[in-house]
Amino acid sequence: MARGEQVVRMSVEQPLWRALTGYRVLTLGYAVLLACLRRDQYERLWVAVAFLAFLTVWTLATLPRVANAASCTKRFLGVDLAVALTGVLLTPLADFEAQLEDSSTLPSIWTAGSVLAFALKGGWRWAAFASTLVAAANIVERGEPSRDTVHNVLLVWVASIAIGYVVEVARASERTLARALEIEAATRERERLARDIHDGVLQVLAMVQRRGSALGGEAAELGRMAGEQEIALRTLVTGAVVPAGRTSGDDVTQEAVTGVTDTGGPGAAESDLRTLLAPYAGARTSFAEPGAPVPMAPGAARELAAAVGAALDNVRAHAGAGARAWILVEDEPDEVIVTVRDDGPGIPDGRLVQAEGEGRLGVALSIRGRLRELGGTAELISVPGQGTEVELKVPKVSRGKAGTIR
Repeated sequence: MARGEQVVRMSVEQPLWRALTGYRVLTLGYAVLLACLRRDQYERLWVAVAFLAFLTVWTLATLPRVANAASCTKRFLGVDLAVALTGVLLTPLADFEAQLEDSSTLPSIWTAGSVLAFALKGGWRWAAFASTLVAAANIVERGEPSRDTVHNVLLVWVASIAIGYVVEVARASERTLARALEIEAATRERERLARDIHDGVLQVLAMVQRRGSALGGEAAELGRMAGEQEIALRTLVTGAVVPAGRTSGDDVTQEAVTGVTDTGGPGAAESDLRTLLAPYAGARTSFAEPGAPVPMAPGAARELAAAVGAALDNVRAHAGAGARAWILVEDEPDEVIVTVRDDGPGIPDGRLVQAEGEGRLGVALSIRGRLRELGGTAELISVPGQGTEVELKVPKVSRGKAGTIR
């Protein structure tokens, strides 16, 4: 992953566990209130009081157990369901008329919370198992499957299975999202490494290949080997199929890159973009800057300067030895605009697509990739015979990965 970047996993089911915690507390209060209202109907009030007292202690003591999936163990689920079933089966012992009146059981709707815990923990199959046991206990408590009993049992059964299924789908979606975020982070890191390689190693290999071919002799053999390594490295960082007949890289130099490698640091508050771009000025490169500093975040300033360097490298490589280049910096209220223009022959139609397919990453990654990560845009305008202009725009407040190149 990129420096300082990590994939943050967010649990989509965690809100359901919090809801279950609240449900257990609220339904406990409802069961206690219902028992207080019906206290005159209990033939053995002490049974109801004893069970509800135990249920209160159990519910409050086990709230951490239903806070998340890791805490909610199988053993806890089994004991929790046993408490619910015991409460259902104890109801006739406390209230002899409960079977005849179709009144609520001692735990009342608290029992559904135990079933929902099974659904959140294990999905719809676990929910079906728990709700079936609750249904059997209710039928035993009533003595026969009355209409209200069947209605309540089906409601718990269907609701718990549906929630269990939703949880399974949510978990699958969460895994897919986490994998997508990992792939995205890996892709961004690969692009960053490819840019660094393009700005450094590939340039050196291309220079060695050219100089070796020019010197001849043993140097020519060294140049040939450097050319082969350059092709292999380009193929590795891009995954592209590079034509076997290509033996040299882009005709670019290290001057622009080395001018910014040690500028600024992560701890600096701001960097003046002008100081990073000034080393690019030379006999054939004019530099026009504002009269005041152009402050930017150090990382953004370095990336923008490196993109300018990549554009100048392409001017040297493709515009010809006699081509001139101009750098213009504009400090707008909301963005910084850097324009790199040359008077070379321009870029033929389709050349950029072909270069990217061959693994030549000057525009694809050194320019476009950098601006995309800064939340900016890179617009390339080239007319054959009239030179090339690259306009780089970086917002002063990052808009995320919104950069494009047209």
